[in-house]
Amino acid sequence: MPGTQEDKTAAIISYITWIGWIVAIIIHNNNKTEFGAFHLRQSLGLLLLALIFWFIPVLGWILNIAVFIFWLIGFIYAIQGEKKAVPLVGDLFQNIFSGIN
Repeated sequence: MPGTQEDKTAAIISYITWIGWIVAIIIHNNNKTEFGAFHLRQSLGLLLLALIFWFIPVLGWILNIAVFIFWLIGFIYAIQGEKKAVPLVGDLFQNIFSGIN
């Protein structure tokens, strides 16, 4: 569970576009928590994955539907105050972006 409402706010905002991610990292830098860092790593991975898939004709666009579903799951986890990885790729994002803390 997040320690404060600010932790939860940063986690939720991180899922809302690139601008939201930047705002969330600024909020997080003022009050670093594991909950906030966890969701920053999840949302960054999903944003990058969506960007990569965007440039792959047809198949990538179809895969972005899966990314959207994962994004929705992560967003719901953040709203509920849960620190759960999104299916399939969430643990990978935690490892790749472990420098975000």
